[in-house]
Amino acid sequence: MKRIAIIGSTGSIGKQTLAVIKRNPEAFEVVSLAGGNNTRAFLEQVKEFKPKIATLINEVPTENITGTTFYFGENAFTNAITTDADIVVVALVGFKGIIAVLDAIEKGKTVALANKESLVVGGELVMQKAKEKGVKLLPIDSEHSAVWQSLGFDETKPFNKIILTCSGGAFRDEPMENFSTLTAKDALKHPNWNMGDKITIDCATLVNKGFEVIEAKWLFNTDFDKIDVLIHRESIIHSMVEYADGSVIAQLGTPTMETPISLALSYPERINCDIHRIDFKKASKLTFAEYNEEKFPCLKLVVDAGKKGGIYPAVINGANEVAVSAFLDGKINYADIYTVLKGAFNSIAENPTPNCLKDLIKADEFGRTSAKEIIERINAN
Repeated sequence: MKRIAIIGSTGSIGKQTLAVIKRNPEAFEVVSLAGGNNTRAFLEQVKEFKPKIATLINEVPTENITGTTFYFGENAFTNAITTDADIVVVALVGFKGIIAVLDAIEKGKTVALANKESLVVGGELVMQKAKEKGVKLLPIDSEHSAVWQSLGFDETKPFNKIILTCSGGAFRDEPMENFSTLTAKDALKHPNWNMGDKITIDCATLVNKGFEVIEAKWLFNTDFDKIDVLIHRESIIHSMVEYADGSVIAQLGTPTMETPISLALSYPERINCDIHRIDFKKASKLTFAEYNEEKFPCLKLVVDAGKKGGIYPAVINGANEVAVSAFLDGKINYADIYTVLKGAFNSIAENPTPNCLKDLIKADEFGRTSAKEIIERINAN
């Protein structure tokens, strides 16, 4: 039986991870849970799964819950990365995920990684620490899980090209002339996937796909020119790997995160997933297309940040978190998100290499401050 710690248990990935565990009680045990602001849902999870350790940002009464030790505070989630955990699922959203990832690596834990920002902002640092500690990073992102599977679970296998697929998000068919009037409600209507608000907005702008390109670069130790992005509307092929002889290996499945979650938990075995299966006798055609760079400029901007390296990825990520939050709050419009990211990108005067978490935090703060100043200027006009 594998003992699981879940950091970010009340988010979309956290909930689906618990669903996988619940269906396989003989295979997994929840030893710790870390939640955020959804206190009611978190306490229900604690009552049901009875972890030894539970953490929340804000303190709440817990007298009626026995057998669980609680910790409270902004970074209390590090207490949930316990010595008896075999796998730490990092499902936090945003920059904070890297704190959990580095802490889990330092403690020698296998990391099931759903927080792509960790590798976006600190890929070199994270991968070096993982190598030093002999820690495996198991991808939960559907695209990177697909690449991992297409490589036969061997990240060192030579390949010619990685092809990341992309549904195109909520606005793939929206005319560009409408972009200034689109609302967060519109952007949250993802055509294929059911995810949290932040990542759904990132899918609409294709920022998410840019992040995934950077993540793939680090996970599979490759160059940016060996990673392609294709629009695949059906979200059936989750990504592909092309080899030297022209062969292409792909991983197919219905659009659900429970498949990559269950694989990350059960690896090297596979377990039964109670999900809808593809019926190839009834399957429609599979389509592919290049993405429109003019329509979705954020993708190239994010990848350009990855290519520049240094503090650029952390600055862009911090700016994006501020921009998405402002868009969700109705403070800027959809088209302004790119304006904010481009402005933060252009505001970088020096590009030192981050050598530690403190350096990354400083870069993240710079990105956030830049974004807030740009949003103030947008609203002043």
